Amino acid sequence: MAGMTVAPRRWITRLAAAAGLLVAVVALLIAPATPASAHAVLESTSPATSSVVPSAPSEVVLRFSESVRKVPGKIRVIAPDGSRADRGEPSFDGGAVRIPVDPAGERGTYLVSFRVISADSHPVSGAFTYSVGAPSTPPVDSGTDSRANPVVGTAVKVARFLGYLGLVLLVGPALVLAALWPRRLSRRGPARLAWTGLGLVTVATLADLWLQVPYTAGGGLFEVTGEGFGSVFGSTFGAAHLIRLGLLAASVFLLRPLLTRPAGRTDASILAVLGGAALLTWPLAGHPAASPAPAVSVVVDAVHLGSMAVWLGGLLMLATFLLRQADERELGAILPIWSRWAALAVSALLLAGTVQALIEVATPQALIETTYGRLLLAKIGLFAVVIGVAAYSRQLVRRRVAAQRPAPVRRAVWVELAVTVVVLGLSATLVQTTPARTAVAGSSSSTEAGLFSTKLSSPLGDIEIEVSPAQRGNNTVHLYAYDKNNLPLPVVEWKATAALPSAGIEPIDVPLLRLTDNHAYGDVSLPAAGDWQIKITARTTDIDQATVTATVPTR
Repeated sequence: MAGMTVAPRRWITRLAAAAGLLVAVVALLIAPATPASAHAVLESTSPATSSVVPSAPSEVVLRFSESVRKVPGKIRVIAPDGSRADRGEPSFDGGAVRIPVDPAGERGTYLVSFRVISADSHPVSGAFTYSVGAPSTPPVDSGTDSRANPVVGTAVKVARFLGYLGLVLLVGPALVLAALWPRRLSRRGPARLAWTGLGLVTVATLADLWLQVPYTAGGGLFEVTGEGFGSVFGSTFGAAHLIRLGLLAASVFLLRPLLTRPAGRTDASILAVLGGAALLTWPLAGHPAASPAPAVSVVVDAVHLGSMAVWLGGLLMLATFLLRQADERELGAILPIWSRWAALAVSALLLAGTVQALIEVATPQALIETTYGRLLLAKIGLFAVVIGVAAYSRQLVRRRVAAQRPAPVRRAVWVELAVTVVVLGLSATLVQTTPARTAVAGSSSSTEAGLFSTKLSSPLGDIEIEVSPAQRGNNTVHLYAYDKNNLPLPVVEWKATAALPSAGIEPIDVPLLRLTDNHAYGDVSLPAAGDWQIKITARTTDIDQATVTATVPTR
């Protein structure tokens, strides 16, 4: 009778797991077939930026370096009188965005503001002007603010971190209980840890889906719409997260028996396949899927993530349970096996990390000069510390003293875990940071297109200046202010002058117009070629201001 009861129960469990897997397969089938790309860069516009055209165009065309998708309601053309000049919805064709506008528009300067989504799920925004007949005072876009909300940006990073943490808490107990756990010890503690990890991964996945709406569209945590959710669910990012949820649901029914008793080989194998498939959803929803070699990047990132989860999850099980509860004979059997597993996981981490760095960074210059590169260097430094501590623990195991004196190993393990928590935080930030290869490529393409761009440090933060086309004659100046956390810094008043000391040209006032709290725009005529000194003053309060000077070579 007992055998007859177990068989149907096992059959029901596997059927439920298959149902969850079916959800993932359906989500995979409805995923959009988006071509691989990276953070998109605006390469050209028609009419051209700051140009003067004789008559109003019937459409404005934006051409990006890669394919982009629409953010509902975030592409606008503002007429000189402040009214909307765009008519109907813009059309998207790969990297080309066509905005229909009123062909009978009035004379003067038009403002085009845009926010789109690149293939790696990150928003790209900006603005430019063109004039019909003759320039006028640029209009102000009074529509909804499309800047990134700092609370949402922080929440996205927290959700990523919780997802990684949950993966560690889930994989470690499942692996150790399946292969290394002594039969005499209770499984209750590791089971609670695993269920906590599963819950964190699920909550983080749902939070990712929710936060992606305001993250891409701009706005606060609860500024979400049905159209916004539809856009997210119809993207590769949304499909990858839905697949992950389906795989998690399928895993629940196979995970339950594993956490209560030794697992059968078939169920453990199916669970491993589901876990490997779930790991692929992280890179599919981020930078790797949009790299120059997407197939390689996705696989390498999944290996990197899985190795991290095996290593840290196993360390957590050692520190929390095995080194405290297992006896000397059990530790003597467990630690050598775990040491070999850890060595393999670390080797995979190093190999995968090296390949990732070569793809995402590409050049030594990008490693040093970009935020992504500097974060990666910090991660490498912390990882080196962890490797040193791990080598010490491995030596204790090799000398066969760890089983007799587990206290030193336990302390070393806790040090490893503490440092790697910081590494996880850096990883959560890295996935939200423009890859170094893209940042450098974007800078290079801007320079070739006749755009001078630089970022200057000040006591209040960074001030970024863009001068286009950086040639003798009429030029457009864009100024941006960021605080020390690289968040938009509201500026109450901007002032700027341009001087060419080598030609005896005294400072020329640059009239500036505030477009947003941290963004100002102006036009200036540079009558001669040479190294112009652009002096910028940004006042943030009645008493706080900063002044910086940029040297802008013009030809």
